[in-house]
Amino acid sequence: MTDFHQALRPTAVIDSDAPIVQDWARTHVGNASTPQEQAIHLFYAVRDQFRYDPYRIDLSVRGMSASRVIESGFGWCIPKAVLLAAACRVMGIPARIGLADVRNHLSTARLREQMGTDVFYRHGYTAIHLAGQWVKATPAFNIELCQKLRLHPLEFDGVSDSIYHPFDLSGQRHMEYLAMHGEHDDLPLVELREIFATHYAQLLVTTEADWLADVEREAQLTAPGQAATD
Repeated sequence: MTDFHQALRPTAVIDSDAPIVQDWARTHVGNASTPQEQAIHLFYAVRDQFRYDPYRIDLSVRGMSASRVIESGFGWCIPKAVLLAAACRVMGIPARIGLADVRNHLSTARLREQMGTDVFYRHGYTAIHLAGQWVKATPAFNIELCQKLRLHPLEFDGVSDSIYHPFDLSGQRHMEYLAMHGEHDDLPLVELREIFATHYAQLLVTTEADWLADVEREAQLTAPGQAATD
């Protein structure tokens, strides 16, 4: 029998023992009774209640924690994946953090400048154990962001992997998976800090830039009939 203890326990980052995380998870499963239904409810709640914002990155334990996402109301791919994992663990559903390298063909000009590359090293998703298998779920991009940038919103049915689409609604390249780096019972934060220090030092500098305003400008530039940014 598979031992799911490590995929169910709270950690400092996946803080499923925090009262705010427990209350949030139990509220947002609603009337769902099966693990699959509960995971689906939690996926959509994480996806759409917390807006994606890659401009405010805090690689401290507190900054990456599930409880911090709830308190702040926003997150980027890894903290949102952490929240989904923590919420699943609250409900007794085994969950892990998956990491992958992806090439993002659509992002804002400011983010491309700060990153200095179109490769997102260690993009985060959640691996959830349902009906005898591990299923990938990617709750990063909220529905409003997808609509503004004309991206396919990611759906989750608890059976099939929910990972980024290769193309956007206009047929342009969107996401390309380059490498998978496994699924982890806890976030490998030391490794993550090393990756960011090597590749994204500028992203760790505090900025007053407004992600939503940049998205609005980018959406106007990439509207149908206008030239794309990439």
